[in-house]
Amino acid sequence: VLKLLEERPLSKITVKDIVDECGINRNTFYYHFEDISSLIEAIIIDEVDRVMTQYRDISSMEECIEMAMRLGFDHRNAIYHIYNSSNRDFLERRLMEICRHAASRFVEKTAGGQIIRPEDRDIIIQSYKCELFGHIIDWLDGGMKYDLKSRFMRLCELRRGMTEEMFARSRGE
Repeated sequence: VLKLLEERPLSKITVKDIVDECGINRNTFYYHFEDISSLIEAIIIDEVDRVMTQYRDISSMEECIEMAMRLGFDHRNAIYHIYNSSNRDFLERRLMEICRHAASRFVEKTAGGQIIRPEDRDIIIQSYKCELFGHIIDWLDGGMKYDLKSRFMRLCELRRGMTEEMFARSRGE
């Protein structure tokens, strides 16, 4: 199905297209999925799980954007077509899940053994999660026309050391 989504919008894909592409019959499709939307949700869940498993150790904001954008990098047109479909809300929720995972892993790795107030840790994670998500949504809303990765890398250069500064302030330094 991702192959079909790379080629055309979700609204232009039928169950017949899917079963022909997969070499199965309609009954088999409907045995496993209620409709195309439920298939798309299953694919998104599988892809999100794959990405989150692949990125267990994140030590920089650059790696955060790499992880958060993995779906977009691997399946650019498919993600764009899903984003512009009735499955948008589901995709956004899963993107938020990826962003939270990336931000949490980054903060935990960067903090190391440092003592940070739990409420400060939560605020920092939430801030990074929302920042990642916001950049991705803005990129999708803009038709994916600019190089999100290079823009985010530049942002990382501009704010280098800020996370450590937040940790120091949490400790009262």
